[in-house]
Parts: sequence; C-alpha cells; structure tokens
Amino acid sequence: MTKFVSYLRVSTTRQGVSGLGLEAQREHVRAYLAQCSGELAEEFIEVESGTAKDRPILVKSIARCRQLRATLVIAKLDRLARSVAFISSLMESGTEFVAVDVPFANKLMLHLMAAFAEHERGEISARTRAALAAAKARGVVLGSNGNVLATRHKEEAQRYAEKFRGQVSEILSNGVLTVRDVATELNKCGLRTRQNTLWGPSTTSRLLSRLGAQKSGL
Repeated sequence: MTKFVSYLRVSTTRQGVSGLGLEAQREHVRAYLAQCSGELAEEFIEVESGTAKDRPILVKSIARCRQLRATLVIAKLDRLARSVAFISSLMESGTEFVAVDVPFANKLMLHLMAAFAEHERGEISARTRAALAAAKARGVVLGSNGNVLATRHKEEAQRYAEKFRGQVSEILSNGVLTVRDVATELNKCGLRTRQNTLWGPSTTSRLLSRLGAQKSGL
C-alpha cells in the first residue's frame, strides 16, 4: 500500500480557525486515497497565501515524505502555489507528489497548469486594482458595503440551511447526537453543502447552529 502525506492550505487565519475550505480539501484527498487504496500517513495544514514563497509547513511535509518514502498529495494544484518557479523547484527536489484534480498529469502538463494559474493570479490582481480605482474615482467609500454583503451572505446561508430542517430533525429524533454522526447521515442521504461537497464536522456544526439544533434539538 502506497503511503501518502497530505498538504492542505487555506489563505487566511480566519479560514484556518473555522475550517472553511479545509474540509472540502480533506474530502477530495480521502476520496482519492480510497480509489487508489492509499494509506494516509500524516496530514499537514498551512495557513498562508498562495503567493507566499516562505512555506514552513510545506517544507515539513516534504521532509516527512522523504522520511517515510511517501508521496505528497494535495486536493488541487493551486493549493501548492500559483507560481511556475515554485512548482518547478518542488519537481526538481525529487519529491513525488500528486494533485487530486489532475492525478495523471505529467511534468509538462503541471508546468503549463502552473503557468496558467500564475497568469490568472496576475489578471485577477489587475482587475481588482482597476475596479477599486474606478470605484474610488466615482466617490465610493471603499469598504462601506462590507456589512451589507456579510448580512446578505448570512441570510443566504440561513435559507439554504432551512432546506435541511426536516432531514436534520429526523436524524436527531433517531438518536444521532454527535456532529460527526449527523454529517455521516446527511452524506448517506446524498445531501451536499452549498459548495456541493460532502458534509464534515465543521460544515455540519454550522448547519446545526443555524437551525438551532445544538441548543433546542429542533
């Protein structure tokens, strides 16, 4: 059985603390390992921007791969970096790695995909600067819409959660009490999160909180 070391990355401290984004990456890795009968030896999590060159946790995960003679596995190629130079240096280090979104990609394909990701990052940055400059020229006070957007996001999340009130109520009435077990039952029913991913402890906990299930049992 091939050994794997997983590397998960999120871009902000807030995402790291909340688990936002991590659970989806973890599920992708789990599905891949199940498909290839791989063994997860260890998991590393890093909270850092994709543009950052200093990745101490990634360095540790690569070192661990060498110790265990394991393969580094990531959910998506852009979790490593959106930099051709970074991907190239990793490939030249001799560490075996696989990106779940492109598991059969050869070195040429990985170079090209990294190049496209780097180009996309530059384009997004340029568009963002242009949009902010245009808004400022129109007299818009930047940041003033933050509360409105946050409220709108909260309302949308609540509406989506309400769709599961019946299923969650039935699950709890059957004696399922832990968050992890609730997540398992939701996945068995073929239900998915707003991001169309499997339910995990963090996403299920937020769902139960929005439904008031953790306090009142629905």
